[in-house]
Amino acid sequence: MDIAALSMSMSQSNLMQDVSIGVLKMAKDSAQQQGQMLTQMIERSVTPNLGGNLDIRV
Repeated sequence: MDIAALSMSMSQSNLMQDVSIGVLKMAKDSAQQQGQMLTQMIERSVTPNLGGNLDIRV
């Protein structure tokens, strides 16, 4: 294998690795954003006094 072909192969490998890392970063950011939105949704849905009293008739 000559130097030019080896250099091209290594460059393509580095590019593929950089693209993979970029895609993983995008997926991570998306997951973090969804987690934050879920946390906000749960915080809004919680009613602190719900279930504090129990009415019983016998």
